[in-house]
Amino acid sequence: MSAEPSAPPIRAPSAWAPLHIAAFRSLWLALLASNIGTWMQTVGAQWLLVEQSGSDTLVAVVQTASTLPIVLLALPSGALADTLDRRRLLIAVQCFLVAVGALLTVLTLADRMPATLLLTLTFALGAGQALTAPAWQAIIPELVPRPQLASASALGAISMNLARAVGPAVAGVLIARTGAGVVFGLNTLSFAVFVLALWHWHPPAAALADAPERFTAAVRAGGRYVRHSPVVRRILLRAALFLVPGSALWALLPLVASRRLGLGSGGYGILLGAVGVGAVAGALLLPRLHTRWPMNRLLVLAGTAFATVLVVLGLARSETVVVLALLPAGVAWVMVLSSINAAMQLFLPNWVRARGLAIYQMVFAGAQAAGAFLWGALSDGFGLVPAYLAAAAVMAAGVVTARWWPMRETAAMNREPAVFWPEPHLDPEPDDHDGPVLVTVSYPVSAAHEEAFVAAMEAVRRSRLRTGAVRWGLFRSGEEPGRFVEAYLVPSWDEHRRQHTGRLTGSDREAEECALSLADGPPRATHLLSAR
Repeated sequence: MSAEPSAPPIRAPSAWAPLHIAAFRSLWLALLASNIGTWMQTVGAQWLLVEQSGSDTLVAVVQTASTLPIVLLALPSGALADTLDRRRLLIAVQCFLVAVGALLTVLTLADRMPATLLLTLTFALGAGQALTAPAWQAIIPELVPRPQLASASALGAISMNLARAVGPAVAGVLIARTGAGVVFGLNTLSFAVFVLALWHWHPPAAALADAPERFTAAVRAGGRYVRHSPVVRRILLRAALFLVPGSALWALLPLVASRRLGLGSGGYGILLGAVGVGAVAGALLLPRLHTRWPMNRLLVLAGTAFATVLVVLGLARSETVVVLALLPAGVAWVMVLSSINAAMQLFLPNWVRARGLAIYQMVFAGAQAAGAFLWGALSDGFGLVPAYLAAAAVMAAGVVTARWWPMRETAAMNREPAVFWPEPHLDPEPDDHDGPVLVTVSYPVSAAHEEAFVAAMEAVRRSRLRTGAVRWGLFRSGEEPGRFVEAYLVPSWDEHRRQHTGRLTGSDREAEECALSLADGPPRATHLLSAR
């Protein structure tokens, strides 16, 4: 008897596969130019303040002015990206950045740029970047097929690391020869390039949003979705457990370069370049590693490698050793953050994707800012070695917690929109802004299935609260044995109508069908509107 032919091995998508898609390629290259320009802008602003004031505090505040808008504006910008046409929003924001950059360039070349105005305009540029990030992240699933999302996320990490390595080096050369004004002008040009790339991209009609949500309701809905989604909360936790100790590398690396190794700006650029090379290598390896190892094992290995690098950075006295250690640091950094970012994009449904990614951006920026402050203070008080060793210990502790708080694999989850609720017919039909709406659903359940039914309704509870409900309860009828009544409150008829028409996913449907399989008959729903 002949043996059955073995199944062909699963081929991992190429790390460069998304770049074969013309729309993604042009936007990715434009964003790379913009990222390089942003790093050039930061160096130019810091150097201008060094020349004008010489104040360490003002120089440091440039970074704060750039990143603070991300923390303050992330969720509102995510709500805008989910309620407005994302392409048009991105074009409008980039035009705003062009205007701010042009003003900054002209005033600097005219030698009329005081420190307070420079910081104000830097904050404005940071606000534009805060508005850009969620919308850009949210359109990636519209640009590349689902199996290539991890590769697209890795390419995003390559863009950031290349910009981190190239931008400061180019800015240093240009500032020395031409001054900061030219650097600001090139940054402005990079925004214009992004506008052109967006102008030539036309998403399919199916990707365009229908009637937008109200802004305040959209912000609240985004917060509720994350609060009642254990998968998203776990992703954010794993990101924070890596980023807080991982930020020690970036926060203290300039001190390693200058104080311990005696390097100038050129030597520091070499160190950043080593991280960038490692990041590119990590992006190339990531698709293959995802097919070989489950995500949690990959995160454990990358976290362990990064903790080891932090120990080496704390103890090494040789430039060669530090450069060699930074190569795997770049690999691990990209592996962890690209995997986490891809998991978020795979899990979040389209209607709330930008808001969920905006909250991820808040965690990303906030964890690094808090970590940088912590490790900087520890280095000031006790020295570089204790600071790096403490960061390594925290990283190792975070790796150990993966045993109790693992990531859930999101690639196999059914996250496609699922419209399976019957259309409600009310007389008279409520206005969209009418509310609150109390929805009750009655289920007949036999005594043998009661315990399993109550347990299955826990997943239904989370689904209702994620998609619009603000309160939920499950009750047993006192007059009719074997009758359970689910009741949940939705702020408005518009919010409940959206539950019917696109907020639910295939996973929500599976949870509801599991509960219904334990009932003895079809459920009966009623909609109660406020009497006032």
